[in-house]
Amino acid sequence: MNHQSLVEVFGEFIHLKNIDRIRLMKVIEDMFRTLLRRKYGSDENFDIIVNAEKGDLEIWRRRLIVEDDQVTDVNTQIGLTEARAIEPDFQLGEEVMEQIDIIKEFGRRAILTAKQTLASRVAELERDEVIRKYKEKEGEIVTGEVYQIWRKEILLLDEEGNELIMPKSEQIPNEQFRKGDTVRAVVKSVELNGSMPLIIVSRTDPRFLAKLLEKEVPEIYDGLITIRRIVREPGERAKVAVESYDDRIDPVGACVGMRGSRIHGIVKELRNENIDVINFTTNTQLFITRALAPAKISSMEIDDVNKRAIVYLKPDQISLAIGRGGVNIRLASKLTGYTLDVFRESEETEAEYDIDLSEFSDEIEPWIIEQLRKIGCDTARSVLALSRDEIARRADLEEETVDEVMRILRAEFESDGQKQKADQPSSPAQSAPQEADAGSKTEENP
Repeated sequence: MNHQSLVEVFGEFIHLKNIDRIRLMKVIEDMFRTLLRRKYGSDENFDIIVNAEKGDLEIWRRRLIVEDDQVTDVNTQIGLTEARAIEPDFQLGEEVMEQIDIIKEFGRRAILTAKQTLASRVAELERDEVIRKYKEKEGEIVTGEVYQIWRKEILLLDEEGNELIMPKSEQIPNEQFRKGDTVRAVVKSVELNGSMPLIIVSRTDPRFLAKLLEKEVPEIYDGLITIRRIVREPGERAKVAVESYDDRIDPVGACVGMRGSRIHGIVKELRNENIDVINFTTNTQLFITRALAPAKISSMEIDDVNKRAIVYLKPDQISLAIGRGGVNIRLASKLTGYTLDVFRESEETEAEYDIDLSEFSDEIEPWIIEQLRKIGCDTARSVLALSRDEIARRADLEEETVDEVMRILRAEFESDGQKQKADQPSSPAQSAPQEADAGSKTEENP
C-alpha cells in the first residue's frame, strides 16, 4: 500500500459520506494522534494536515537540533549531524520539520485497522448527524418516497436516503400507498433503536394539520393568526380553534380562504377529512357553543369545578351536535376540555322553543315572510309577540292576512306541545348517538 492508495482510502470518506466535513477531518486527525501516542509516547510535536479537497493526509514531526551526544529523546530531538544531512544550513537550537512516511512508520496492518476504525466512527457520525438533523425537525413536515410496505408499518426514504418509519397507527384510516409514492408527514419522534436511528413520522398527529395550515395560510406563518388548539379524528373530522392578534383580520375567513380555496387543499391532503375552523375565546359558554357547531344550542349549564357542561338542544339539533358515530361531540369535548352531556329540552325550556319563519314557506307566501323579516320578525315567536294591528301597520299587510299567519303559527306550537308531552326523554340524548352529517367546515363570527 503506497501513499497514493492511502490517500484513496481516506479520500473516499471525505467525498462520499454525507456528514460535516470539519467533524470528519477532526476524527481522522484524532485517530492518527492515537497511533502516534502508541508508537512514540506523545503526539505533541506532530502536526497532522488533512486536505479535505483532495482527500490527502500529511503528518509532520518537529524535532529540536542538539549536539550529537546530547540526544536523549529521538522523538523530540535530533543530532546536528543528522539534521545537516537533511539541510546543510541547520544550526543548533533550530527545529527540523520532517514529513512522516505513514506506511513506513505505522505499517500496513495498522493502516488497515485505522481504516476500519474510521469506517466505524464515520457510521457513528452519520447516525449522530441524522439524529441531530431530525431532532431539529420534530414537528415539521418532511417528504419521503414509499420504499417498502409492511402490514404494520411503511418504510419511507428521504432525499438523502435516510429511513423514515410510518406505523399503521400514524396513517390516516383507509389510506393506500404504493411503492414509489411521495408522502408528506410530520416528524413525530426521533430515538435510537439499538445503534440505528428510528425516525417516526405521522399523518395523524395534530401537528401535521397545524403545519399544513401554516403552509397554506400566510397569516399563520407570519404570526398574525395563532392556532390555539387542534383536535382530530383522522380521516373523519378535525376542529381547529384560531385567534387573531389583529382586529382587522378574520381568523376563520383567513384560514378558509375565498370560497374555501385555502382549506380545500388541506382537506384533500387529509383524505377528505372535514375541518371545522372556529374562533377561540376564553368565554367557556361561547367556546362550547362554537365547538358544537353546526348544532344550535338552546341553553347550557356549566360546572367549572368538575369541567362538565349540560347542553340542551331542540330535537332536530341533537343529531348534529353528536355527529356521525359521536365524532362531533367527542371532538368538541376534547377541544374545550369539558365533558359534554347533551339533553333534549325539558318542559321548562320548551317554552322558549322557536321556529324560523322559513319553515312555514309551504303555508305562508314567501313575500309575506319577507315583509315580516323587514320588520325584524325572523321566527314564529317574534311574530306572535306582536299585536295584529302592529304587524298590519308595520309590515303593510291586510288584517285578514295577519290573522291567517298568526293562526298558522299558533297551530304549529300547539301541535308540537302535544307531541312533546307524549315524548318526554328519560335519558341524555348523548347516550344514543345518531347518524348525522357534520355540516359545514367553518363558523361565522358571532
